[in-house]
Parts: sequence; C-alpha cells; structure tokens
Amino acid sequence: MESPISRTDLNCISLADPDIQKSVELLKQACLDSGFFYVVDHGISQEFMDEVFAQSKKFFDLPHSEKMKLLRDEKNRGYTPMLDEILDPENQVNGDYKEGYYIGVEVPADSPDANRPFYGPNQWPSEEVLPKWREVMEQYHREALRVAKLVARIIALALDLDVDFFDRTEMLGEPIATLRLLHYEGGQKTGQVSNPAKGVYGAGAHSDYGLITLLATDDVVGLQICKDRNAQPQVWEYVAPVKGGFIVNLGDMLERWSNSIFRSTLHRVVLDGRQRYSIAYFVEPSHDCVVECLPTCKSETNPPKFPPITCSAYLSQRYKDTHTDLSTYSDGKA
Repeated sequence: MESPISRTDLNCISLADPDIQKSVELLKQACLDSGFFYVVDHGISQEFMDEVFAQSKKFFDLPHSEKMKLLRDEKNRGYTPMLDEILDPENQVNGDYKEGYYIGVEVPADSPDANRPFYGPNQWPSEEVLPKWREVMEQYHREALRVAKLVARIIALALDLDVDFFDRTEMLGEPIATLRLLHYEGGQKTGQVSNPAKGVYGAGAHSDYGLITLLATDDVVGLQICKDRNAQPQVWEYVAPVKGGFIVNLGDMLERWSNSIFRSTLHRVVLDGRQRYSIAYFVEPSHDCVVECLPTCKSETNPPKFPPITCSAYLSQRYKDTHTDLSTYSDGKA
C-alpha cells in the first residue's frame, strides 16, 4: 500500500560558496531530514560530463555477447546484466530492470593490494571496440573522488569533527571508491514499465552500503526516496534531476558511524517506460578502517547502537546479499 507520488525539494550546496558555515547548515539539515541533497559548482565541466554519458551509452549499445565478455568478476569489476541485482527481494518479482558496469580503484594484479576485496585490475573494453573509453572513465573516477572528498569535509564539520577527519589515510586517503555506469532499458525493449503494485522496478528499494554516493543522471525522472521507511503506507517522492550537478546521498556506513543521527534513506527507481542513464559513484573508507560510533555522536542518553566493524567485512557481506552468484553465468560467458 502506497500513497500518491509527489516531488521532494532538496537542499542545494554549492562547492564554490565561500560561506562554509552556510554549506554546513544546509548539509546538516538535509542529513537529518532525508540524507539526500544536491551538489553543484563542483568543478567538473558540463562538456566532460556529457562525454562520460556518451561513452557510457556506447558501451551499453554493444551486442549482449560483447558485454558478457566483460561480466563482473569476483572483485565486482565489469558488466552486470539485466536482472543481475535484486535489491528488494521481499517486494520484487524478478531483479532490477537495469544493466551496469563497475569500475573500481585500479590496482595491478601483481600488487599485494590486489588480494584485498574490491581492489585489483579493472576490466576494460578493448581500444578497438571503444577507443578512449578507459581514458574517459579513469579521469571521471579521479574527478568524482575529488568532489567526494570536498563533500566529506563539509560532513565532518556538520558532525562537529575536524574538517580533515575523513582525509586521513585510513579513511579516504586509500578509499574503496567505485564508479558504476547504469542503463535502465525502455519499456519498448523489455516489455516492462515499472509497476510497484506488481513488484516491477528499475531498481528495487534499498539504501546504499557505504559512506556517500554521488549520482549524476540524464533528464529522465525515475529516482524516488522514502524518508520514513517505517511509515504505513510508505510515502515515496520523486527527486528531480539536476543538470550538471550531483544528487548526493548518505550510505548505511555513515548512518552507523553517526549512531543514526544522520540518515541513510530508502530509495528506488520507478520508470515510465523511457530509457534512463545514470552514473553512480560510491565512496567508502579504506579496507581496515574500523567503523564505530563517532565521539561526537554518543552520550549517556544516546549510547552506541552498533558494534565496531571493518569497512571491508561490512561491504563484502552487503555485496554478497544483493548480487546473483557468479556461478549461475558459467555457461553463458562465451
């Protein structure tokens, strides 16, 4: 049972605004309310953003057999086919009607760090098939990480921490940062238009796993958020795309870190039959970072709600819970 869908208004934070206190207040209000906000004036040109989307479309336009040659590996790098991910198994009849492509921090296969979860070499389409593709995606990965670190500094101040709290090596100095290209196929191709009443979604309801997510989208509306997951009926609101900016949301790890003061909010993608492209950038701290209640977020009346856990252990379990076992593709990757 759901109530009618409306649009929500989100706070907008300009990274070019010299009034840092204003940005902190806007972010704090957003994090207490919905965990979602816009970020603009981030320093990535519109021309380059357009190029990243164009290159993403070129990949998803490839024949299915070509894309399956780059099927995601045990490091979660590479192609995720339609229905590979099921984010809301209680309410979805199949999986997500989207395909994606994971690109993580590039670590050579012969490096000791390549043995760690989520680190290793990426999978790349050949230069013959998609020239310049790797170059564009690696540049975007670097640029998005720069933006994420700027946002993290504002978050630190909003939590009454030192501004450079998240800059430390064990935090975002050696991050697990993952770029994910996403394509939601239109109803004409799949025969599917999102229908929550029938359990059909572009992406099922979920909250993100990590610290923060930067989302760039095309102009097709589809993202919905639910500010109160326990409400009956749940109230879902559309989030409008923002040209040239990011929709930023907090992940479960930051909610855990902040002792549930800041919120990681349920969201999903519900589409009207049109194709939709988006680019998500998931930012998490280093593997060995221990996520435990921040000193500014606990008191005698609000003791820590969660036990400490390493970032690596937490993320590994969350990915395992939501993705199809790779062995099911063993006959199809040819």
